[in-house]
Amino acid sequence: MRWVKKIYNWTLSWADSKYSVWALFLLAFSESSFFPIPPDVLLIALCLGRPKKSFYYAFICSLGSVLGGMFGYLIGYKFYDLATPILDFYGLNNKVDMVSELYQQYAGWAVGIAGFTPIPYKVFTITAGFCKIDFLVFCFASVVSRSARFFIVATLIKIFGEKIRTFIDKYFNILTIVFSILLIGGFVLIKYFLK
Repeated sequence: MRWVKKIYNWTLSWADSKYSVWALFLLAFSESSFFPIPPDVLLIALCLGRPKKSFYYAFICSLGSVLGGMFGYLIGYKFYDLATPILDFYGLNNKVDMVSELYQQYAGWAVGIAGFTPIPYKVFTITAGFCKIDFLVFCFASVVSRSARFFIVATLIKIFGEKIRTFIDKYFNILTIVFSILLIGGFVLIKYFLK
């Protein structure tokens, strides 16, 4: 896992670069289809460095991630043979059947939850294309979930500053699970009341 730490440190090094916004966009784009480090790492560093630009950074991160997700969808849809080595590299090929099953039952819900949680999003984007789920549903779920994830991080940093960084790092998985439960609960309530 030493190589992951090196990539993590390399990713963080972009925070001090004049190309940091481009780096954030490209990191978010590539993480949605093949890169191992989530963009939150650079997003947090940039937001801490310039809290007033937190929402701008969250927007760039969301845009890059959604477009990268579309690229992942394209890989799964048209070039699944190329996707197999990517998934093999991360040891995620065994997750494809599980994700395919989730898509058959829940489609957009699976994308939405994966887009917000620490589950490797690339598995869901590539598998969404492979399973040929409705592209508009995929895009909508990606926009909502990825934007929610990055804007929540930006908002917390803007409000609480450096203190929240430790909290987010320590409890990120728990926070995403709680948010996912609230998100699903909200949709269930809406569905119930709209009957």
